[in-house]
Amino acid sequence: MTRVPLRVAGTALLVLLGPGFALSQQPAQPPAQQHPMTFFVTSHEIGKGGDLGGVAGADAHCQQLATAAGAGSRAWHAYLSTQPRDGQPAVNARDRIGQGPWYNAKGDTIAKGLADLHGDTIELARLGNNVTKLSALTEKGEIVPGLNDNPDPKDRTWAYASTHPNSNRHEMLTGSTTDGRAYMDVSVDRTCNNWTSSAEGSGQIRGNVTGAAAEVGLSDRNGGGNGSWNSAHPTGGCSQESLTRSHGVGLFYCFAIN
Repeated sequence: MTRVPLRVAGTALLVLLGPGFALSQQPAQPPAQQHPMTFFVTSHEIGKGGDLGGVAGADAHCQQLATAAGAGSRAWHAYLSTQPRDGQPAVNARDRIGQGPWYNAKGDTIAKGLADLHGDTIELARLGNNVTKLSALTEKGEIVPGLNDNPDPKDRTWAYASTHPNSNRHEMLTGSTTDGRAYMDVSVDRTCNNWTSSAEGSGQIRGNVTGAAAEVGLSDRNGGGNGSWNSAHPTGGCSQESLTRSHGVGLFYCFAIN
């Protein structure tokens, strides 16, 4: 009786069973590690319109929300510019948020760095960043309701928006130009007096904007003329009610700086 060596027999058996069986015997690979959250949209407003307590108050709001979401070990800053006022120099939003990369609550890439985020070159501007309705999530991983979501004429009032969290609230306070820098013309308010004012403005959001106002971007990139994520148009004022009239409630972007 002819005996087949065990090694030869085992090899023959694997050939008969096919490559799928052999692969199934390999040790299971651990799942790819998800990137930690380093970017989010605030899930709720501070509640005083454009008066955020200055950039320090906005930063504290970002830090508080991040901590509640389990990401408080990082330092968080609000994406807000300030204008030169009262002897203080302007501050660019892009200079406050670190160097990246940034990921949302699901681990999806938002931008690799500042140049990528702002499209600093023609090529990067063509490619664009990944701030979209589906990726600009809150710290809870939720989509921010945007234009045409649950439309209701009353969603332009704070009384309605404050009790209907699914109403359109896609306007993000930034006070910034499209390249993430401050507006230097001090005769026009683009930052609600550097995020300390809740005053009423002219009510205009395009043309003839006077008085208290803030530049906003659109988290869903829908509407506002250019659909910019960070610089679409000014608000008609800085009160909680006036922000709501143009589909904002005082939300803003938060970035981890480390």
